[in-house]
Amino acid sequence: MAPLDADLLASTASPATATDPRPDAELRNATKRYGDVLALDDVSLKVRPGEVLALLGPNGSGKTTAVNLLLGLTRPTSGTATLFGSSPTDMAAKVRVGAMLQTSGVPATLTVREHLQSFANYYPNPMPIDEAIARTSLTEVANRLYGKLSGGQKQRLHFALAMVGNPDLLFLDEPTTGLDVESRRAFWRQVRNLLAGGRTVLLTTHYLEEADALADRIVVLDHGRIVAEGTPAAIKAKTAGRRIKAITTLSDADLLALPGAVSFERVGAAVELLTSAAEETVRALQDRDRHLSGLEVTSVGLEEAFLSLTRNRSNHPASTTAATSAAKNGAAA
Repeated sequence: MAPLDADLLASTASPATATDPRPDAELRNATKRYGDVLALDDVSLKVRPGEVLALLGPNGSGKTTAVNLLLGLTRPTSGTATLFGSSPTDMAAKVRVGAMLQTSGVPATLTVREHLQSFANYYPNPMPIDEAIARTSLTEVANRLYGKLSGGQKQRLHFALAMVGNPDLLFLDEPTTGLDVESRRAFWRQVRNLLAGGRTVLLTTHYLEEADALADRIVVLDHGRIVAEGTPAAIKAKTAGRRIKAITTLSDADLLALPGAVSFERVGAAVELLTSAAEETVRALQDRDRHLSGLEVTSVGLEEAFLSLTRNRSNHPASTTAATSAAKNGAAA
């Protein structure tokens, strides 16, 4: 595990050139099996220089497997994984990477400063220790043992550890889990500052708002395969583009039969319907229900688009409601 800080990297690293046609990391037709379990199924993706790529998907979709392949922690059953055009296990490629993984394995008996000094020794051009500490707001606890840190302080140290090697490519695997809202937004600012220095970030997150705020591009995995890829705006536009809320007498079957209808949820007396063709859906609602009231039409966020791409295809109302609840509680990515 090796966490990182966006601001730190921005000021000390050599930026990737925008004209470099070679991706920083790539999977080509990568398949990974664990016994009878197909974790990744013929996946091809590129992590382009200078971008934030968010990898989203339900639990078990293959996100962690994809990250592990790119980091060289496991090998594909078939296909290839590369880092900077080389094998992920090549040392010249590995020293250009920082990673903040969910399992840290950080000893409790060393201080913040001691951990950073130890990590920095592995890299040819590390970030100054004091800079890493300052950029991750760890100055007041720099001499505190890891085991005595709060949960948020440990997360900030993990980020600093990932950054201290001054990497060109940063892997952030669920980086803000356990952080409060203020700390999470401070982390986002650090990532944006990191990108100002030409760094590349591969992000996996349970918080869809985080992906929407940070990502230049999103890849959605489901059952080990890519089901969508594009900018956050494109992902939202290509799925359920609007949310319609109304009080209606239409049955479940009638709602799903409306033109453009993707899924729906009953909320008290009202229905919230996701649709890819709002105008047609509204006209049909008004034609088929003379008692329609409380009509509201709003744009959807990434959460609804995500659910539209990965939902239970049976469109059973209970399944739709359960999926929505899971996403709102942070279980969707």
